[in-house]
Amino acid sequence: MKNAVFKGMATAMVTPMNAHGVDYDTLAQFIEFQIESGINGLVAVGTTGESATLTPEERKEVIRFTVERVNGRVPVIAGTGTNNTAHVLEFTKSACDDGADAVLVVTPYYNKATQKGLIAHYTAVADVATKPVIMYSVPSRTGCKIQPDTAAVLSQHPNIVGFKDANGDMDSTVETIAKCGDNLHIYSGEDSLTVPMLSMGGMGCISVLSNVVPGLAAEMCDKFFAGDVAGAAALQCKMLPLIRALFSEVNPIPAKAAVAAMGFGQEYLRMPLSYLEDGNRENLLKQMRALGVKV
Repeated sequence: MKNAVFKGMATAMVTPMNAHGVDYDTLAQFIEFQIESGINGLVAVGTTGESATLTPEERKEVIRFTVERVNGRVPVIAGTGTNNTAHVLEFTKSACDDGADAVLVVTPYYNKATQKGLIAHYTAVADVATKPVIMYSVPSRTGCKIQPDTAAVLSQHPNIVGFKDANGDMDSTVETIAKCGDNLHIYSGEDSLTVPMLSMGGMGCISVLSNVVPGLAAEMCDKFFAGDVAGAAALQCKMLPLIRALFSEVNPIPAKAAVAAMGFGQEYLRMPLSYLEDGNRENLLKQMRALGVKV
């Protein structure tokens, strides 16, 4: 079996911003909050980190800053995916050089790709990466899905070690696990399906939820791996109303509102993202309070 980048819960972090750019002071505070809460890994510049509207220089600097601030305490996974393979190669090489422990590469969006194209794309990335590669399939956002047979082919590459599965299709997940076996570690990309995926042999979750309740989210995985499946399932159910509130509008709109309400910087989003609607905001804060979050 290939070595796992992490086991348990990793936060796909928001990127704190203000009108002047990335708010690195708040990012540093947020990183400390996450680590102190017991999180098992951190993702910088993923979808939740608004990678699509960060400049290339900002993307690289957020990753470099996160690696430096974390200083080896937990694995740092750098989001390096775009819909341009040449750009992905550039971001991947930069992230590896700057000390990221792994890279997370979403499927190409808008122009998409055939399954043959996905194999060529991920092979090119894995060939230049000096750190492990985690593939990321989220067709609801990209219109492009890594099929189980494609995952099986790519899992043969020694540098491709993980798969963030946000397909929203447990049948496909089970087929991927069956076809890839020990060659690929599966991470849930759907907060509401973490325990079901763990029950099929998943290694953990790359989470939006854990931006807000990292301690509880990590505890859910800890309970499962300790053999307390019922306890993990109970936590999954307990956190479901907050999970739904965090996806009441397109991610990361609610997540940005939540962390700002917790005191981590401003609720600042770059267009085309807009601010959370009042009714959804009220429910989000209600569900946060129900889990003991101070807002």
